[in-house]
Amino acid sequence: MDFPSFYMDHLAGGRLIIGLIASLHVLINHPLAVGAYPLLTWMEWWAHKHNRPDIDRLACRITFIVFIITTTVGAMTGVGIWLSTSLFAPFAIGSLLRVFFWGWFAEWLVFISEVVLICWWFLSWRKADTAEKKRKHIKIGVALSLMSWLTMALIVAVLGFMMKPGEWNQTRAFLDAMTNPLYAPQLGFRTFFALMTAAVFIWFTAFFFTRPKVAGDDGPKRLRRWIVYRMSHVVLVSLLGVFLFGTWYWNCIPETMKANSSVALLTQEFMSWHGRFQSLLGWTIVAFVVIGIGGLSNTFTLPRWALLVPSVMGIWLLGHFERAREFMRKPWVIGEYMYSNGIHKDELAFLQSEGLLRHATYVKHREVTEANKAECGRDVFMLACSRCHSTTGLNGVIEKFTLMYGADKPWDAAGMTLFIKGMHQTRTFMPPFPGTDKEAEALVAYILQLRENPQTLRGAQSEGITFAPVAKPVEEAGR
Repeated sequence: MDFPSFYMDHLAGGRLIIGLIASLHVLINHPLAVGAYPLLTWMEWWAHKHNRPDIDRLACRITFIVFIITTTVGAMTGVGIWLSTSLFAPFAIGSLLRVFFWGWFAEWLVFISEVVLICWWFLSWRKADTAEKKRKHIKIGVALSLMSWLTMALIVAVLGFMMKPGEWNQTRAFLDAMTNPLYAPQLGFRTFFALMTAAVFIWFTAFFFTRPKVAGDDGPKRLRRWIVYRMSHVVLVSLLGVFLFGTWYWNCIPETMKANSSVALLTQEFMSWHGRFQSLLGWTIVAFVVIGIGGLSNTFTLPRWALLVPSVMGIWLLGHFERAREFMRKPWVIGEYMYSNGIHKDELAFLQSEGLLRHATYVKHREVTEANKAECGRDVFMLACSRCHSTTGLNGVIEKFTLMYGADKPWDAAGMTLFIKGMHQTRTFMPPFPGTDKEAEALVAYILQLRENPQTLRGAQSEGITFAPVAKPVEEAGR
């Protein structure tokens, strides 16, 4: 309400952009930074201790891939999250910054240290050609691994807080926000998942660097067997950790959010496929177990294509987990504090009584009249609906009401108004309507106008900023 709306109608307001950037960042950060750095450091240590220069060279070559991806796409998507959330959800990121200012300050210091360490570690690898230099180089890798994990540990506090703030809702204390009920189980889950997917990545990548160059050379084959055997242990142990912490994590999620799981996993359109999805999830876990157990055998050589299965499924699992986690917390963007449309829980009753338009900053009108009804409805839509819905594009309101009433049947304005005012009772992922009865009627008038004349809704970046005269308080206006 206090920010002009940067809105992209065909992308449901821009939330899709936030989701894609954030998911890509996690897909890079977890396996290639949090998980891969400690495993590659361990490989370097093992090679130094057992005089295996072939393992050291392999670790260096895989590190080159990790270095390039994390310092380019990984870093840019991290910045992209800040940019996209500032544009499309300034109310949410602003509130989180006020709560986690010192936590994010610490995270930025840790992140800068991580960037310096990865550059130092990779660029000095080949120069560590003596025993003393190698020991110092390994210490750099240990420090890098710790900084990478600390970055995730600090951010996970924010992610857990957004679902279940816990005692913070009563105390407003920074420490209570950091140690929210979902913090420990989610951190453990993500740590082991990162190690598991990193092991599969290293395993898969190593196959491309262990091809024999000369006929009869058993060195590459011996190296491949070593990496498969060691990474299989990591996969199996990490899978157990994922299961244990994942179960704890699930049990800590509020029951009201668990009720959204079917929609969160498959969207409303595919809710009937829930059983099939559970089967697919089960087979994904079985694939990890089979690949891990198969890698423990010295007599059984896994083909390269077999590693594509857990690699692709690991990416799918992590991406889907992020989507489900984001959706399950609806109707909240911060649990029991702020709704997904930016309305504070404590402000809801006040706005429903006095009016949303009366207290919004960037609207054309403060009061609904017959002459400006549709225009007021447009502003109400932008304030109350646009964070998740478009007009005629992705997750469009016209599409939703067409499914309810039919394309060729008349739409009942009174029935639509009643539905909008009570939709949160039947669709628990929807926030309550934050306006008066007249504003609900205005929203319906705008939707009906869109049905007759579909038009793309343009945000402040295209339309410019509009200010209406400040409304008088209700008591004064009634005199």
